[in-house]
Amino acid sequence: MDEETPRVELTPQAADLVRRLHAEHGPLMFHQSGGCCDGSAPMCYPDGEFRTGGSDVLLAELTVDGVAEPVTFWMSRSQYEAWSHTRLIVDVVPGRGSGFSLEAPEGVRFLTRSRVVDG
Repeated sequence: MDEETPRVELTPQAADLVRRLHAEHGPLMFHQSGGCCDGSAPMCYPDGEFRTGGSDVLLAELTVDGVAEPVTFWMSRSQYEAWSHTRLIVDVVPGRGSGFSLEAPEGVRFLTRSRVVDG
């Protein structure tokens, strides 16, 4: 993938939600596992609350206007191997995902869309 092409980006709606969650919870991080169902959706946590390790890959440190520190985006290594040729676009859709992601009480959930990129 070209160094100019970001691996992960946020839609304007996702960036707005990140700003709101940051105002309430402080520094944030995303993790996307290789699991099924909601495990394949990006989950948003207070930074450091989800423990990453050797089975995870740091894909991006997202800059969000109005958020002082980068928002890290991690993915399980097994899922990264399948998605390494794509750009990930984090969006927000109506509905309530299950799990511990911070947006669950908001009536929306984060969703990853992907676009194949050259290289």
